[in-house]
Amino acid sequence: MSKNLVIFRSILSTAMILTLIGCDNGRSSEKICKNNPELCEDLHKDSWCRYEKGDLIRNRFILKNTATPSGEQLYDQLKYLETYSKCVELAAGVQHIKHTDRTNDRLRAFGVATQNLQELQEHTKHNKDPHLAYYHWSRFNDTEALGYLLDADRRGEIKDPKLKAQLALYFIDTDPRDARRRFIELLGLEDGEHIDPDWLLALARISHMLGELNNEYIYSRANILLTGQKASDEQMLALLGGNKSLAKELDRDAESLADEVSSGDFAGSEISKKLMAIEPKK
Repeated sequence: MSKNLVIFRSILSTAMILTLIGCDNGRSSEKICKNNPELCEDLHKDSWCRYEKGDLIRNRFILKNTATPSGEQLYDQLKYLETYSKCVELAAGVQHIKHTDRTNDRLRAFGVATQNLQELQEHTKHNKDPHLAYYHWSRFNDTEALGYLLDADRRGEIKDPKLKAQLALYFIDTDPRDARRRFIELLGLEDGEHIDPDWLLALARISHMLGELNNEYIYSRANILLTGQKASDEQMLALLGGNKSLAKELDRDAESLADEVSSGDFAGSEISKKLMAIEPKK
């Protein structure tokens, strides 16, 4: 296994740990609240939902200091309000015997957060910004918003890889070859740190749909290499009809794919050319 792949798996593991423990800098959000009390007065006061509250506070501070917030910034605020609201709702269900005021404070905060979320959802409805259009389509199945998103895609206005990935997922069932092209392009656009290994699983699914079992094997094996997930060798071999010699050959392609992706050198690599070669000529 190459050095680049080992480093990528180490970064991935570290990122997962940071996600679990949270990365809130309590002092920074506390400082924001001290200097801008209006940004925090509607939030609950105790230490529950610390990270969710911190993210919301910091994004509020960004919005306060931005004359004309971007669609992406408003999209982030919608997500942070959602996450905070869900967390404080659960926290409100924890009854304090001695400190009933804490429970009441969380209930109050949940009610205000829910109202703020609904108001921002209403305010951003019909907005043609790709991030906001995606939000309303993904949350409410808003077909008008989907139309805005597809129009922006046709004009080449979507730059965020996360939105590109969501559109690629959308096209899997209606145009799998186009979805495949989109995911392969994504692998070449992003550096190793920002690659989502699930993109490889999506490519494996598309390959299965198109009857390309060799490529399904390559993408599946590359995902396993990047994530360190356990997999049954028997099930993997079954994709190839038990052909062990073919499996060894495709294992080399899978390792090459994982290595190029993790190093950020996928675009223009030999494995990218090999995988793109299956694309129909335009």
